Amino acid sequence: MKWIAVAILVCLVPYTYLNLKYRKPNPSSEPYADMKNRAGVMRLLAAGYQRIELTALRPMDPRAFKPERPTATSIEVPGGLPPVLSETLIDKPLVPAEILRVQATAAVSTATPYMIQFTCAQPQLAEQFAAVEAYVHGDKITIVPDFERLDGALQSRFLETTVELALPAGVLKPGHYEVTLIGARRSRQWTLDVR
Repeated sequence: MKWIAVAILVCLVPYTYLNLKYRKPNPSSEPYADMKNRAGVMRLLAAGYQRIELTALRPMDPRAFKPERPTATSIEVPGGLPPVLSETLIDKPLVPAEILRVQATAAVSTATPYMIQFTCAQPQLAEQFAAVEAYVHGDKITIVPDFERLDGALQSRFLETTVELALPAGVLKPGHYEVTLIGARRSRQWTLDVR
């Protein structure tokens, strides 16, 4: 038995050394996912869209969100992705059923991030917030929250979810924009001046 242990150590030590010294630092190649992402980007660019990944978090106390300037007045609009964007996206996001409230300023400087807080509702507890992306097309900004289905018997705690997100500084050119936050049945829309 001791010779087996010695043989394992003799093989294991050089293997571990070589593996750690010459291992590729990046994650392994995923050709299918890479080609799918590349195709998605090419389709968005061909349709005239710019995709922006947004930083989002779920605040502990939603009442603590206080925009510096007066908030924009949002109106309710019919839900669903714009037809051109829906045809362009390869993977359709699972958007919330409806957007209930939005807090955001009506104007922002190009030097500061644009902060938005919104509350959305889902019809069932088997889905939870996953990510959010913005798509800019001319003077229209479409913000698309994405939910994910929970596995098995897992459930979210609440039907309503409050999310704070930040559009990075410098990604929007100065101008007047129409911002739409997408829900499946009901979306919210407001105007934004970037200076």
